[in-house]
Amino acid sequence: MKKLLWMLFGLLAIFLVACSDKGDEEAVAPEPSEDGKTAITIAYKDDGPSSEDSVKYYDALEAALKEHRDLDVEFNIVEIAQGDYAEKLNLLLYSGEIPDIIYFQGSDEQIAAQGLLEDLTPYIEGSEYLKDILYDHNGTRLDNYPYLLWVKPINHKVPVVRTDYLEQLSSSETLLADPTIENYRAFFQELVDKGLTEYGITVAGDIAELDFIFNRAFGVTSTWLEDGNGGYVYKKVSNAEKEKLAFYAELYAGGLLDNQYLTKQWDVKEDDFYNNKAGVIVGTNGKVIDLYNTRIKAVNGESAELTVLPGASGISSGYAATSVTKEPRGLAISSQSPNKNIAFEILDFLASPEGMKLDLLGYEGEHYNIENGEIVLTDKYYSEWFSRFWEPQTIKLDTAISERTPLLSPPGQASTNAVIESYEADNDFTIPEENISQWDAMENLYKEYAADIITGKVSIDAFDTFVDEWYGAGGEDITKLANEKLK
Repeated sequence: MKKLLWMLFGLLAIFLVACSDKGDEEAVAPEPSEDGKTAITIAYKDDGPSSEDSVKYYDALEAALKEHRDLDVEFNIVEIAQGDYAEKLNLLLYSGEIPDIIYFQGSDEQIAAQGLLEDLTPYIEGSEYLKDILYDHNGTRLDNYPYLLWVKPINHKVPVVRTDYLEQLSSSETLLADPTIENYRAFFQELVDKGLTEYGITVAGDIAELDFIFNRAFGVTSTWLEDGNGGYVYKKVSNAEKEKLAFYAELYAGGLLDNQYLTKQWDVKEDDFYNNKAGVIVGTNGKVIDLYNTRIKAVNGESAELTVLPGASGISSGYAATSVTKEPRGLAISSQSPNKNIAFEILDFLASPEGMKLDLLGYEGEHYNIENGEIVLTDKYYSEWFSRFWEPQTIKLDTAISERTPLLSPPGQASTNAVIESYEADNDFTIPEENISQWDAMENLYKEYAADIITGKVSIDAFDTFVDEWYGAGGEDITKLANEKLK
């Protein structure tokens, strides 16, 4: 079925690209609506015409564009069916309905390969604002893959704990000063032994969140590790990975890792943290940690404010390495859109002081107020507002934000600072299209073995069997490809 869909989509792509190749003189010009507005169609996860919050936001953006750029647009928000966003979005695209601005969260490479996404490089180079707010990793990712843009801090995850719990534990000072693997284990153990929590740490569904803390400590410092013989080995079949899984299995057996982690959904995971079943939770740096902080204090009082914990140290230290092959999510412009320039002008406006004021701060009188010539953020801002588009490191607004109400709470800002300080680029690369199905099967094989090892269904010795199966399932070819690329 999937192959058939791609064949149909390929035919659609050929038709659309053929039409677009007739030359600029024959390109379809944007047609204004009856009221003179240019219709801009946008597909964005969790946004839709049935959402009052979405409609309110895009109405406000229309007004801001008209006021500050004399740009008269009307947003048509696409309703994406509930379920897996990437899958549902692709079904929309298969149908031939291709919005002007598209948010992708996976499955964009196949679309770009059909020539249906615009190369953003010349637009950004000629932009008034966007080119000045890019992070270093944005530039590298755009050089590698110029179709997606996501101007936000590195989307990493960091561990946090209640500060009042931290202050009650004798192991806290040692952990913060020297966050070794064993000091982390002792910290989790004391949380449980003192009856503060049921288990030391919770994660949702797999071990990816644990890996942000422990990968580098075990020597899993990049996707492809040097093998000591001038070549590279995939991290998940390395001896370092075996040692890490053995450690996770010990945490699980000792009740320090949430024994329900495999089936736990993210919302239940968060509730377990707020209700003190879990001592440590892992969340995305910045705004997500901010929201966790607001919620934990609302449930448990001001003393429960969060403290960001460091990445574990050992063979290396810090949080997991960051992929720079491409943006894993982000905004694209359809190459078939008759409104490409206007679509980009909207994205550039959102990087301007006026655009940031809406996208970063929300609505005046609701999420912020102007007091004595300063922007004062409200409790509602901290509890519910998020930036749909850009989150630059340097914020330039016409009115200063009061020091009493910074954009991020101290824990939120500390989490972002910690990730920036710990940044290290990964050496991964995009798996070729012809190997993707094989690669997915190999990754699923790893997940099955990792889950069975951690939960004690098989011993750590089964890792060696997994390695043999992994190489037999296509690992030999992928490893050969990696060594060719990395050398």
